[in-house]
Amino acid sequence: MEKLRIGMREGSKFGTERTRRLLNALGSPDKKLKIIHVAGSNGKGSVCAMLTSILVAAGKRTGTFTSPFVFDPRGQFCIDSSPADMLALKAAAAEVSCAAEDLPDSPSEFEKDVATALALFAGEGCEYCVLECGLGGLYDATNAIRKKKLAIITSVSLEHTDVLGADIMDICRHKGGIINGCPALVPSNLPKEAEEYFVSLGATVVGAPQNITLSEEGTAFTFGGSAYFTPLFGEEQAYNATLSISAARMLGLGQKEVSAGLARTSLNGRVQTVKRGGTTYILDGSHNPAAFAPLLQRLAFESGQKTLVYTCLSDKHVKECAAILAPAFAEIILTPAPSIRAMDINMVEEAFLPYKNVRSCADIPSALAQATYKTVVVCGSFTPLKEALDWIEQRQ
Repeated sequence: MEKLRIGMREGSKFGTERTRRLLNALGSPDKKLKIIHVAGSNGKGSVCAMLTSILVAAGKRTGTFTSPFVFDPRGQFCIDSSPADMLALKAAAAEVSCAAEDLPDSPSEFEKDVATALALFAGEGCEYCVLECGLGGLYDATNAIRKKKLAIITSVSLEHTDVLGADIMDICRHKGGIINGCPALVPSNLPKEAEEYFVSLGATVVGAPQNITLSEEGTAFTFGGSAYFTPLFGEEQAYNATLSISAARMLGLGQKEVSAGLARTSLNGRVQTVKRGGTTYILDGSHNPAAFAPLLQRLAFESGQKTLVYTCLSDKHVKECAAILAPAFAEIILTPAPSIRAMDINMVEEAFLPYKNVRSCADIPSALAQATYKTVVVCGSFTPLKEALDWIEQRQ
């Protein structure tokens, strides 16, 4: 039997044509789903998790595709907020692989993942699909879908500039590519030029949250005269939540379901706190300068000095990341990312050279074992988080 290959990136192909041909060969499963398409530089995973939780609270069978996976490859393919059944997932993946063999231009692994998700969700009787863009939007494989209920753009900042372009408006053009024959929502904290651009495409700007209060338990805020709480941490999560609330209202969902769904939302690898052996570990997949704010806000609730275990991939702005993160830590341990896309450790070391108490380790387990302080943060990429969690959970 062919090995199941899901959640894997072996090179990237951009453009929607291969994915569209693959979906056509599968009988266009995307046309059987009410799809909410989510793009953004940061916050995509959070909005997908919140909106899924709200839909599930409303009794709507919902498939959710996100990338990359954090701890379990099945976590990319969720039904009603839980990883898909392995047998059903294998069957959908096998169907996709068979269809792909007959195509003249072989789809990438990610393109097959997208098709697998849509075939799985349609086959399992999902009414809704929450679909996260992989990269950008306009030429992302997820944008091959022909039928959308709603598009959401969560944020815009400089990222993947070698592919998406070197200024904010370049990024906007890619993100805005998902606004295609459907209503769209954007948050109120975008750069002015980005907001004006998306409004010109027909997007609606969602109002700002009010009275944001952070605690170790999560984020409370008010919006539209009602009070809400989400266990997801950070001021940005309040903005993500307003997008999810507004989307739910557009879909005709009630206040009770919205509040309950937000309160039940969970998300691996985003300011995720694990306590073991008297040490607080915070796992955070944030990997660009604009994404570190919730992590730094969370550190304010931890006393004493702190250790950073940092790793990153080759396409990241590591000097800017270092400048934001380093002042918050008394100790910094650098390690190569467990990925073929890892940044050369010498480049990472050069970025952190101006800062004190910086050293390198061969891998994540040795870095964690050498951490000095009682608050330890692992961040810079999603790729080391499973290895970090496995090591932490083995501690007595």
